[in-house]
Amino acid sequence: MQNERFAGKTALITGGTSGMGLATARRLLDEGARVVVTGRDQGRLDAAVKDLDGGDRVLAVRADAASLADLDALMAEIRTRFGRLDVVFANAGVGAFASAADVTEDDFDRITGVNFKGVFFTVQKALPLLDDGAAIVINASWTLHRGLPVAAVYSATKAAVHNLARTLAAELGPRGIRVNSVSPGFIDTPMFRGAAPTDEEAAAYGAQVVSGRLGTAEDVAAAVAFLASPDAGYVNGQDLLVDGGLVTAIPA
Repeated sequence: MQNERFAGKTALITGGTSGMGLATARRLLDEGARVVVTGRDQGRLDAAVKDLDGGDRVLAVRADAASLADLDALMAEIRTRFGRLDVVFANAGVGAFASAADVTEDDFDRITGVNFKGVFFTVQKALPLLDDGAAIVINASWTLHRGLPVAAVYSATKAAVHNLARTLAAELGPRGIRVNSVSPGFIDTPMFRGAAPTDEEAAAYGAQVVSGRLGTAEDVAAAVAFLASPDAGYVNGQDLLVDGGLVTAIPA
C-alpha cells in the first residue's frame, strides 16, 4: 500500500535537478506531495521534470538560490500555482575544496552565497507561504561534526546552516513549524563523483564507512521524508546524520 504521508501537501526542493534533491522530490511525489524543484540550468530542469513524470503535481522553476530576486520570483510562482507550502528542503549547495591558504575572495563569496546566504533567504522568503505546522529541512553535512582538510569554508557554511536550523526551530516554534537539518556522509551523487571520478577512488571513500558502502541519494531522501513528515512530529532543532557511521564509529 502506497504511503500517502504527503497527500495534499506542497513541498519545495531547491537544487532539485539531480542527486539528493531529485531523489527527495521523487520520494515526496511518490508519497502524494506536489513538488516544486529549482535549479540554475533550464536543460537539467527539463530533464528532472521528465524523470519525475508527475504531471501537474510538479513545478520546475529556474532559480539561483543566491539571488534574492530569483527567490522572490520563485515564491510568487509557487503562490500562483499552489497557494502555499507545507515542506521546504533547502538543499541547493556547492562543494568547493581548497586549502585555506588558496581560497580566494571569489571562492569565499560563491560558497557562502549559495550554502549559507541562499539557505537563509530561501527560508525567509518561504515563511509567508508556510502553513502553521509546516516542516523545514536544511541540507548540512557530516563535515560540521568532524574536521576535513581543504574544506574550511564549505564546512563552516554547513555548521552555520545547522545552527540556523536550531535557532529557527526556536523562533518558529510558536507557529508549530519544525526545523531540522540532515547531514549526509559520502553519498554517491554527481557532485560526489566530481571529487571521486573513478570506482577505485569511490571505493576508498566507502571503505572509511562502518556500513561498508557509499550512501545513495535515496538514503538521504528517506531521512528528509521522515523529518518532514508527521512521523517526526516531536523532532525539532536536530541534526540527523545519514552517514553509515562515518562520524561516530571506526570500521573494523
